[in-house]
Amino acid sequence: MAEDVMTSTGIARHGATRLPSVDIDSFNIEIKDEDGFVGDRASKGAFRNIFERWRKPLRKSGKDPFGKESSDEISKKVLDEILVGEDTEASAVVHSAIEDFAQELAYVTRRFLRTKAWADTGCIVVGGGFRASRLGELAIARAEIILRDEGFEVDLVPIRYDPDDAGLIGALHLAPSWIFEAHDSILAVDIGGTNIRCGVVETGARKAPDLSKASVWKSDLWRHADDEPTREGAVKRLVKMLKGLIEKAEAEGFKLAPFIGIACPGVIDADGSIEKGAQNLPGNWESSKFNLPSSLIEAIPMIGSHDTAVLMHNDGVVQGLSEVPFMQGVEHWGVLTIGTGLGNARFTNRHKENGKKDKDKADDKSDDKKAKKKSKD
Repeated sequence: MAEDVMTSTGIARHGATRLPSVDIDSFNIEIKDEDGFVGDRASKGAFRNIFERWRKPLRKSGKDPFGKESSDEISKKVLDEILVGEDTEASAVVHSAIEDFAQELAYVTRRFLRTKAWADTGCIVVGGGFRASRLGELAIARAEIILRDEGFEVDLVPIRYDPDDAGLIGALHLAPSWIFEAHDSILAVDIGGTNIRCGVVETGARKAPDLSKASVWKSDLWRHADDEPTREGAVKRLVKMLKGLIEKAEAEGFKLAPFIGIACPGVIDADGSIEKGAQNLPGNWESSKFNLPSSLIEAIPMIGSHDTAVLMHNDGVVQGLSEVPFMQGVEHWGVLTIGTGLGNARFTNRHKENGKKDKDKADDKSDDKKAKKKSKD
């Protein structure tokens, strides 16, 4: 894994398997069964299909409490309100959908846990847009109960930050530690199939060196799916958003680091190209002639008085990285992000390895002292 780190700057390569705080054991795994990709069984669309299935018998009898509105159009907020509302039949439909989805989430999680890459996973963080709802939290909690009943000793927990913020805050853990010594914030980008979100992320390093107090100071969202831009048009808009955030941060007195962390769908190669998985982005982002990090450095060569550094990684990985400060009690942990698809990554904390080396060194020194004392005696 040593080749993943550029020793001259300490900045890892794009899509690196070794980062300052963790080793990435796997990400973007595609497990298949007879029906296709296993992850599709626990996606946002899968929940909507399950919800629709429970509505069908009521619709046939003319007693569908949701009326004629499409299952895809009913918002998570409305479904959350129905869970605690007075319409017991509507609430029962939502609860039934949650139970079925939890069974699917447990099945998918079980499949990951049985892979070699996910062996000995102690905790799994669940993120993505679906998590940002009460029904998502209930499904996660129910899936954990199912897994524990089957003998799996693993915690399933909702991601702590709002998923939109997590996709930006995680970019802090792509950056080398020296960046936080002279700067209090970075630029972060989260690219999705519908939106592109940019933000200024405060490190909070003075309050908490482990970055557990990090927060998004300001962010900008563009729904590129509504505009259907070309690839070049999307990059141009992204650059404009970043430049606007730089101006606002500098005007506010932030010490912005010369670093941009990018979360992007797909398998990211070391040179910043995208091998696969970017089919929902505007234009062909998998072309050998396209490199987003290089395009950004060309458009924004300097931030403050320093050369700009850009690091891009898989979006599921970056969202998971926001949990690094809170996962120090386990050695191996993972993330599942429930959205259009199911993002996934598995991490191993590096601090335990370093801690063991430090302990071994301390033991050696102690042994040396004892030997010297014994020789004197």
